[in-house]
Amino acid sequence: MTTAASPPHPVDDILPLPKLAMLGLQHVLVMYAGAVAVPLIIGRALKLSPEQVAFLVNADLFCCGIVTLIQSLGMGRHIGIRLPVMMGVTFAAVSPMMAMAGDPELGARGIFGAVIAAGIFTMLVAPFIGRLLPLFPPIVTGTIILMIGISLMRVGVNWAAGAPASSLPGYGDLTHLAMAAFVMMVILLITRCARGFLSNVSVLVGIVIGCAVAFGIGKMSFAKVATADWFGLIYPFAFGVPKFDLIAALTMSLVMIVVMIESSGMFLALGDITGRAVKRDDLTRGLRVDGLGTLIGGLFNTFPYTSFSQNVGLVGVTGIRSRYVCAAGGLLMILMGLVPKLGALVESVPLFVLGGAGIVMFGMVAATGIRILSAVDYTANRHNLYILAVSTGFGLIPLVAPDFFRNMPKELAPLLHSGILLSAISALALNLFFNGWRAGDEAEEEMKHAAAQSEGGH
Repeated sequence: MTTAASPPHPVDDILPLPKLAMLGLQHVLVMYAGAVAVPLIIGRALKLSPEQVAFLVNADLFCCGIVTLIQSLGMGRHIGIRLPVMMGVTFAAVSPMMAMAGDPELGARGIFGAVIAAGIFTMLVAPFIGRLLPLFPPIVTGTIILMIGISLMRVGVNWAAGAPASSLPGYGDLTHLAMAAFVMMVILLITRCARGFLSNVSVLVGIVIGCAVAFGIGKMSFAKVATADWFGLIYPFAFGVPKFDLIAALTMSLVMIVVMIESSGMFLALGDITGRAVKRDDLTRGLRVDGLGTLIGGLFNTFPYTSFSQNVGLVGVTGIRSRYVCAAGGLLMILMGLVPKLGALVESVPLFVLGGAGIVMFGMVAATGIRILSAVDYTANRHNLYILAVSTGFGLIPLVAPDFFRNMPKELAPLLHSGILLSAISALALNLFFNGWRAGDEAEEEMKHAAAQSEGGH
């Protein structure tokens, strides 16, 4: 007597091709605005030409797709968590990379060298990261995520003013401010009034409407889009041979430790959502992809990668648990990365349009940190207040007093000019000083809870 084969777990369910394509596109649209923000920020901080910034955007989309495929489908026995995960560039690395971009001895080559070194470091330490979870309770992770949002807000505000710095022409033009406010209002209205998928892509829709209005008033041109090619290969070392600097590499490696802790929480939360338990070996396989993706990013002229929390939230909202949906999204992103016209279109978006969206996006990152911090007990343990207060103060130093560390060795600039890293080091040290080391199981539960708190913003 034969028995019918048991149906596959929903995570391993292969949906019909049309449905895969549509659901994959939905994942791409949800993460798209966040995915292209980092190459735009860093490309302009490096003062690259519009064509080079467009190339960075295409390279980022291309690598997003590759790393998503590796994470969702797996590669061999030891790489890939094989869950519905979309991978994108992490905002946590923006602040130190901007400091590197401002150092003429590092520049783009120094950034890519540091990213490559951090990718190798991440792959090596991935098996041990579970032991570090006790170092990252919600008071530490919440403080770090809060500072990521605050640090990025400076970029969003300058974009809204229409120029990367106040010394540049057009900064603060009333038209720029009005357009940024209009884009922000559109995003908030869609978020307030829309439901389901449209609400999830409110930032992207706001940017599209803002571009339409900017074009209508003569503030946006598609000339560069018209001259861009329809197809172009992404190739490694487009900006020259990477430059390896010890301090820059150590700085980026420290960022990746923070990224891995955040990814661990996302994986644990995703395991709960999908009904597939995530064990220590699964975490290691997933974190190796953070490292491998970061290594691929450095080789192909882009940046460190992590799982995108808004897509984890989308899995929970839609109830679609198949990892092949994210694989379909990865394939779409690879195809998008091979279309230079798309990169040129993204680069053509006026800064003030991006500014209206950036204030919302980066503010949501800060709000996610506040949400995690709201679960911290400050009454029974008043030391947590000191950890938050002092660590936030350290993180604000590069923002409110850029010359504070001007007499320190310039080799330390990537570390000392990053509010995120200063805040992370302070929070880690003070948490150990006040609260000590906790049990690994307790840390894992707190990390899972913190990840659930952060779904919907990255």
